[in-house]
Amino acid sequence: MRLPPRWLRRIVIAPLVIVLTLGVLVLEPLWLVVALVLTSLVPGRFRLPRVVFLITVYLLWDSVLVVALFALWIASGFGWKLRSPAFMRAHYRLGAWALRVLFWVFGGVLRLEIVTAGSDDEDAASARAAFTALLGPGAPLVVASRHGGPGDSFILIHTLLNQVGREPRIVLKDTLQWDPAVDTLLNRLPMQFITPTGFGGKPGGGGQGVEDRIAQLAEGLDRDDALVIFPEGGQVSANRRRSRIERLRQSGRGELAARAERLRHVMPPQPGGVYAALAAPSEPDMVFIGHTGLDKLLSLGDIWRELPMDKRLTMRAWRVPHAEIPEDRDAQAEWLFAWFEQIDAWIDTHQPTPR
Repeated sequence: MRLPPRWLRRIVIAPLVIVLTLGVLVLEPLWLVVALVLTSLVPGRFRLPRVVFLITVYLLWDSVLVVALFALWIASGFGWKLRSPAFMRAHYRLGAWALRVLFWVFGGVLRLEIVTAGSDDEDAASARAAFTALLGPGAPLVVASRHGGPGDSFILIHTLLNQVGREPRIVLKDTLQWDPAVDTLLNRLPMQFITPTGFGGKPGGGGQGVEDRIAQLAEGLDRDDALVIFPEGGQVSANRRRSRIERLRQSGRGELAARAERLRHVMPPQPGGVYAALAAPSEPDMVFIGHTGLDKLLSLGDIWRELPMDKRLTMRAWRVPHAEIPEDRDAQAEWLFAWFEQIDAWIDTHQPTPR
């Protein structure tokens, strides 16, 4: 569905969400009673009441954020100083707080635990410390994450903001701007909403345009920044996988297509955006992120069957210094592909465990 213009999203959709939230809150006791009655008739571990509660929480969360962002807009002189360093920091702090609240509620209701690791050390504290050291401030970073399951981008950004103290710049799908809070907050920060295109650069086409926008986003990266990109370009699915493999063959990358067919958990990465990000004058290091647990949730039916999740998820990081990254475009594409093969193998041996 085509995204409405910004003025319509701000003046119509955002207030409508607040009105909807107020209506849901007024009727919340009735919704919960109905959900409990239906739960007694439908097998499951209170799935329906959990869903009703989480929808209510998310609407309330979204509405509170919209009001807070409106207050910041007024405080900035009705947008006059909105792009100043002080207000940029205020928006990052607001985003960090909002994600802490969201994951505190959702983690408890879904019984979901997120474990970070920067090594395969069996000591959980050491692995978490290694993760923080790999991503902590000190040098600009490009963070390339696999894309698997609902909410994985929220999890990664929450981790960067609240665990390692980074200020992320994110390459996102433009459809996320349907959410008023996400739309307003991220359009005030150095982010880039894009419509994903095919594998690699396309001279004179949409792919090249996306790369140019990512290159602009990477300008001025400093020691606290992390440019976040998802090289797969979307959630893993059978159709996307077939399409990506076919594009590899059509572009003359038959060997890569054969290797792509052996990938089980990830899709072949699109190298153009990563190449544009790594070409930044600040010479950022590269961090790869693999995670487990959400990749099998491909449909609403999958999510329903998994509620509550009762899982411990692991997020693993690997860091590559800029000096070790190939400069040649084709060599870097091969290097990126090899890293996603390594992530695929790691996922295969680190499936989530029940809590």
